Amino acid sequence: MSPDIRLAQQPEADELLGRSPLADLIGMLLDQQVPMEWAFAGPYTIAQRLGADDLDAHEIAAYDPDAFAELLSAKPAVHRYPGSMAKRVQQLCQYLVDEYDGDATAIWRDVETGRELLARLNALPGFGKQKSQIFLALLGKQLGVRPEGWREAAGSYGDEGAFRSAADITGPESLAKVRAFKQQTKAAAKKKAPAK
Repeated sequence: MSPDIRLAQQPEADELLGRSPLADLIGMLLDQQVPMEWAFAGPYTIAQRLGADDLDAHEIAAYDPDAFAELLSAKPAVHRYPGSMAKRVQQLCQYLVDEYDGDATAIWRDVETGRELLARLNALPGFGKQKSQIFLALLGKQLGVRPEGWREAAGSYGDEGAFRSAADITGPESLAKVRAFKQQTKAAAKKKAPAK
């Protein structure tokens, strides 16, 4: 049975996230400069526009780049920056094809430690340390991928009972808590910033 994912807050999009590791990775990749729900609904929109019920790394990597950018740009756009994100999604899929034969689960299937998994996630195109830690926390908290030391490797995103990121969203109430946390963090950062 697929995990009950609620990141997109749309039943069809969340259902895809619950059964497609590639959709989860692409949603995480898209999760920047747009609301989380918009980012995590993106994989479902891409699958629909490809006429498929799942995503295939080989197909996306081999897709004509201009046509793929148009696919993400069609209204409603998959992202605020559909052209650059189309390129990043294709780079991610090409990396998965080259390194893992297109199988997203191969990233974590045989890892023994959280540190090793974090290193593999950090190597993905478009995944910096923070994004990798959030995705590692998402794998552990919601998808049952828990190699030894995964919480420590995920940093504060791995904390139990935290509401910091996409890893902690299980419905509208937790989404509101994560949003509140992010607003508090931004406000605290503004207070610390030197006046210009």
